[in-house]
Amino acid sequence: MPSGLEYLELLAREAALVEFERPVVDARTAGISGAALDGLEEAKLLALKVRALLERRRRREEELSALYDTAGDLAGLRDVDAVLRAIVHRVRTLLNVDVSYMTLDDAGRGDTYMRITDGSVAASFQRLRLPPGAGLGGLVALTGAPYATANYPTDPRFEHTAEIDQGVGDEGLVAILGVPMRLGSAVIGVLFAADRAERPFAREEVALLSSLAAHAAVALDTARLLSETRSALTELSAANVVIQAHSASVERAAAAHDRMTAVVLRGGGVEDVAADLVDVLDGALLVIDADGRALATARTPGCATELPEPAGAAVDEAVAASRGEGRGVRRGDLVIAAVVAGADNLGALVLRPSGPLTDVDQRIVERAAQVTALLLLFRRTVADAEAQVRGDLLDDLISRPVRDPDAVRSRAARLGLDVDAPWVVVAAGDDAGDGLGQRAASWARTFAAARHGLAVPRDGRVALLLPGADPAGTARLVARELSRVLGRPVTAGGAGPAGGAEAVAAAYREADQCLSALISLGRAGSGAGTADLGYVGLLLGDRRDVGGFVDGVAGPVIDYDTRRGTALIRTLEAYFEAGGGLARAAEVLHVHVNTVTQRLDRVAQLLGDDWQRPGRALDLQLALRLHRLRGPLGDATT
Repeated sequence: MPSGLEYLELLAREAALVEFERPVVDARTAGISGAALDGLEEAKLLALKVRALLERRRRREEELSALYDTAGDLAGLRDVDAVLRAIVHRVRTLLNVDVSYMTLDDAGRGDTYMRITDGSVAASFQRLRLPPGAGLGGLVALTGAPYATANYPTDPRFEHTAEIDQGVGDEGLVAILGVPMRLGSAVIGVLFAADRAERPFAREEVALLSSLAAHAAVALDTARLLSETRSALTELSAANVVIQAHSASVERAAAAHDRMTAVVLRGGGVEDVAADLVDVLDGALLVIDADGRALATARTPGCATELPEPAGAAVDEAVAASRGEGRGVRRGDLVIAAVVAGADNLGALVLRPSGPLTDVDQRIVERAAQVTALLLLFRRTVADAEAQVRGDLLDDLISRPVRDPDAVRSRAARLGLDVDAPWVVVAAGDDAGDGLGQRAASWARTFAAARHGLAVPRDGRVALLLPGADPAGTARLVARELSRVLGRPVTAGGAGPAGGAEAVAAAYREADQCLSALISLGRAGSGAGTADLGYVGLLLGDRRDVGGFVDGVAGPVIDYDTRRGTALIRTLEAYFEAGGGLARAAEVLHVHVNTVTQRLDRVAQLLGDDWQRPGRALDLQLALRLHRLRGPLGDATT
């Protein structure tokens, strides 16, 4: 006879649901009825309740196990796609559906797209994109609430579109459940479970799918955070490299600054700064002055980099640009930094580095240019002080009578000068009312010091005492160089040679008068000695060198007559007395006109074709008269 124990046995072996009817059927077959049959029916119902409870617990265990596995996946997250695929697959398994899938928001396009599918066979379904509010998934994404339908194609609650219905139809889906994937208050996607047959979805299934959706959202957020962390680490690593490089550059700049400061403190020169710079920055360096002349060069030991060219339009333009911008400039493979002090241009540093330079390296070059400017200014200050002392000596020699020659010799000797040697005195100036100015005086001091001479400004002009015996040549040199420096014509008059301190004052007066005469005669911008001024020079010269004047003007003709016994001097005198008339001169000389012409041609060969120019003709006539006063010519024939 069947009893309630059979149901315990069925529960123990987890029998199928249909087997729980067999004990009741067997009892009825055996003719059992009444209270016994009712008890058996009651036992069956209790057994079915226990079986349902066990089934729910088993399913709950499976769900919890799946959630636990998902949490483990999240804890060891390495590949976000793998985790999301595992979640979608678990949805399909736990809810026992045909298809599960996930859509995510596309912020750029403003809709949602299919990210992962499991169990899908239709390509059109896998490529679906859902506009906001369209379809079940669009509505879930828009409202942030779960939605379920037992028969999607006929459900009027959703906005159907041809594309979505086509994709759902190609996949053959009927029942669909969708829940939102939330991060805070934002919906980032939708997780779906779907069947190809009509079916309802229980609340437990909605809750389970919501839990898995929450895990999926966490996985996506964790992946985002990991990606941002990796990006931040990469940026930090790059920043660390930059910081280390910058730190090295700063240390190199500090070391360069210390070395250059030490150069200044120990009294070093431009060459030392150049050597230190190429020791810090590999390459070849050229230091030039304001006129483009090389002051110093330096190259890193073992470096094959060629030295920059000291001159050229490109370098001049770069120096001007650096001076205007107040910083170094780059031109091709060169770095140029102007050496300036206020508005005073002192030169430039031209560096050709062996490799690329950082901004900090360029500032090292700029700092080297500043130190170079400091050294050049210091050198100029020393030179100006020495020039002032030297100029004071020349000023005293010009302005005051020499009462103690020995004291003057001793004073000059301390400056490395021998006042008893031959000296040329040059006076330079222009016809402008404001004079030459400080720049000309500075140039004159430098010019004179380089030649072991003296220079001093006087009344808008400059006076120079230079060793030598060629006053005219020295005056022309001074006029030419000073005109180039000032950019305007400068005139220079020379006198000398003077020997002894006592002769300097007289020589300066002669040079100054020569300068004034040049300007008066319309020869401004040139240089000359008194001997070059003809009879004017004879009148200006304190020594009245008549013989020198005669020899300088008519000497070649006198020498020719003396050596050959000709009558060129007599012919010139007759020619001038006849007012330039050939026939009258021939009559006075008692010769043929052709003879006069031939003699004058010989004079032109000796004195030059311009001997009849009014100025030269006047000098020649005066020289001939002075020559006759020195003694008779005697009778000479051709």
